[in-house]
Amino acid sequence: QVQLVESGGGLVQAGGSLRLSCAASGRTFSNYAMGWFRQAPGKEREFVAVISWSGGSTYYTDSVKGRFTISRDNAKNTVYLQMNSLKPEDTAVYYCAADRTRGVLTTFPHDYDYWGQGTQVTVSS
Repeated sequence: QVQLVESGGGLVQAGGSLRLSCAASGRTFSNYAMGWFRQAPGKEREFVAVISWSGGSTYYTDSVKGRFTISRDNAKNTVYLQMNSLKPEDTAVYYCAADRTRGVLTTFPHDYDYWGQGTQVTVSS
């Protein structure tokens, strides 16, 4: 089992920045690829970014490329999502998730084994 706890959400004006953190406990954190997803009201959960177990590979959805950066610190069992140049359309609940399958990074929620409870990000115009 892996327990994931997100933090760092909040209210920010358009153009501002936030850094989300996801702290993991339980099984060996470095065994897992880690992803960030988001879900806006009335919409399906969507992929945002993923990072490999080593941190050597990352992948982003097109709408956040150049604005968001995913990173991890395996010594601290934490994955981060730095969000810059935020837009109102980034407003959502953000979730981190762990994928225990080493291999190709995946963008599909059903491929992830463990989820956090989510943190709200609200971007005002």
